[in-house]
Amino acid sequence: MISEELARARMAARLGEAQELRRGHQMVLARRLSRQAEKAALQARLAIARAL
Repeated sequence: MISEELARARMAARLGEAQELRRGHQMVLARRLSRQAEKAALQARLAIARAL
């Protein structure tokens, strides 16, 4: 009975760790996409400025 509770606690801890890792990975991806969007916007502004 105690070993079953221990196993459940370990599983819950591992699930929590996995969710934290996933959240961190999503934040990294979001930052990367944000930088790419900013770079594209800057390039578009430069292209418009050159066209004028």
